[in-house]
Amino acid sequence: MNVLFVCSRNQWRSPTAEEIFKKEAGLSVRSAGTSSKARIRITEKMILWASLIFVMEKKHKQILLTRFPYLLNEKQLIVLNIPDEYQFMDGNLVEILKTSVSPYFNQPDYH
Repeated sequence: MNVLFVCSRNQWRSPTAEEIFKKEAGLSVRSAGTSSKARIRITEKMILWASLIFVMEKKHKQILLTRFPYLLNEKQLIVLNIPDEYQFMDGNLVEILKTSVSPYFNQPDYH
């Protein structure tokens, strides 16, 4: 399964998620940001690649729906509601991500 994590600048939240889950068996994981100042900016190609997309906040979902509406019809887009108040690999952020995201990987549809 191809999993994409999205935040604003691709500095702390989505790269942390990528780091945590990149070694999980059966997962290919990437991260990107919605901002023009993002370290890695979200592209159409990334959306096409992803089978499951996690965004950190509702605003990221809205940006993706505005920018790529024709690509998201068949995609599962999950809002994690994780505010931009954590540093890269912050212990609390790691725990929140594991708790929020892991159940999606245990669904029969995704194996």
